[in-house]
Amino acid sequence: MSEELLEQLEEWHEEDEYEEIVDAIMEIPAEERDYVLISHLGRAMSNLERYEEAVEQFLLIAEEGKDDPLWHYRIGLAYYYLEQYEDARRAFEVADHLEPGDEDTLEFLEWIRNKTAPKPVVESAVMAYTDPDVLSFWNDSAPAAEKYVSAPPTDDVIESVEEALVFKLPASYVNMMKLHNGGIPHNRYFPLGEATAEGKDAIEISGILGIGREKKKSLAGSLGSRFMIETGGYPEVGVVICDCPSESEVVMLDYRSSGNDGEPEVIHVDKGQDYKITRLAVNFEAFINGLVSKG
Repeated sequence: MSEELLEQLEEWHEEDEYEEIVDAIMEIPAEERDYVLISHLGRAMSNLERYEEAVEQFLLIAEEGKDDPLWHYRIGLAYYYLEQYEDARRAFEVADHLEPGDEDTLEFLEWIRNKTAPKPVVESAVMAYTDPDVLSFWNDSAPAAEKYVSAPPTDDVIESVEEALVFKLPASYVNMMKLHNGGIPHNRYFPLGEATAEGKDAIEISGILGIGREKKKSLAGSLGSRFMIETGGYPEVGVVICDCPSESEVVMLDYRSSGNDGEPEVIHVDKGQDYKITRLAVNFEAFINGLVSKG
């Protein structure tokens, strides 16, 4: 195996070109693939969410990988996303034993403990959709409302979306979405303290993204937070929660000062003004309470 090939594989990995890695290695006869090549192949398959195939590859080199914490971590990750949590737990525990203190390994072990821990039975305290405060906030008769509104998220959906976003969502936002998961508010303007240089005295939003994947305009949907950040070039400071009538503007949760698990501020980002950031509110609740009917 040439150094040139290894360098190319690493370059493709850094550029998220995982299909290129798979295609290049699969062209090599199976009997000529060594531990390093199969490790690259398994990792690329995991990154392509082909987890069953990844496990098959990693198991081919199980004997060589038994003392390699990275092998245990990678097969543990594939097992985790296959929801084979017991297999994943064993793999991550061995990885932690071989390389104690790795933050990613410990994080997966914590997630597995949370997913597999018995859940207490509690009576639901969630208000119904007919709660007057809920009905008065949302404009469900708006033509575009259906693009945003999803069924109330379960705890598993919330956890899964948070893992995908790598940010913990504010409790005030989560509680609101449990009552009405995304939509178009009656009040869609957030006043600015003073007019901008462009003469704008308020930020207008189109809708609020709910927690889920099924609707395109939900946090993890095909037109959700990651899509808007990656295609729009917006700063990687948090989560897009509102789109705007102008395609060059979004409203985001900003975790820079709080950390990924803290209470984020709410900001407006304008790509058309060289990604100008305007702080709107100290937290999500303040942002919602600050919305008015006209700017």
